[in-house]
Amino acid sequence: MDWSDEGLIIGTRRHGEASVIVELMTERHGRHLGLVRGGRSRAQRPVLLAGNSVQATWRARLDEHLGTYALEPSTFRAARLMETPAGLHGLQALSALVRLLPERDPHPQVYVALTTLVDLFDDPVLAAGLLVRFELRILDELGFGLDLERCAATGTNDDLAYVSPKSGRAVSRSAGDPYRDRMLRLPGFLADAPGGRPDVADLIDAFRLTGFFLSRHVYQPRGLPEPAARERFVALFSPERRTETSDAVETGA
Repeated sequence: MDWSDEGLIIGTRRHGEASVIVELMTERHGRHLGLVRGGRSRAQRPVLLAGNSVQATWRARLDEHLGTYALEPSTFRAARLMETPAGLHGLQALSALVRLLPERDPHPQVYVALTTLVDLFDDPVLAAGLLVRFELRILDELGFGLDLERCAATGTNDDLAYVSPKSGRAVSRSAGDPYRDRMLRLPGFLADAPGGRPDVADLIDAFRLTGFFLSRHVYQPRGLPEPAARERFVALFSPERRTETSDAVETGA
């Protein structure tokens, strides 16, 4: 058995004295692990860092075996990601989300979104808005997608302002105002077509929204805590950190 594919490294762990087990998110073969012999060598260590992209060839005698990887680097970005809190915590949060998907189950749209997002953490606000959308995509891939396109009560897409915590469907301001204390706020940038830049003040509400449904449908049923990396990334946009985050965007730090 063998195949070749593009992949992004999301994790590694030591295996024996000289080898490394590498976890990739690949374009056509999903989240897939393989052994890299000699992966702890001086030549291989800079390649086998989370965040780097590679061309991968996987070989095994049987499909259910761990198999071995031969990896050729295509994009080095790990060092740049590790230079900033947004890049470091953002990559770890993304990796934790990808690990929610079944191993070896293809999710090509997730791969495209992942490889796009890892190159955008130099702009933490833009990356945060896309990370929220990535969480929405993961919920959808797992069968728990939210309906944010039209009001659950009126069927229209005008002035959507809330999300029902029971149904996961959007609710317009006029229909939801009487029950707003029981609703989750829908930030405007999530109600709009993808591509808009979020307001920093909306990001906490956006992460609260996705976090609520991830906890209910994914983390709690699996007995998992919210990933610490997600908490650290979201904390970058807390009121006391907003000025620091904004300064980083303006200076390119």
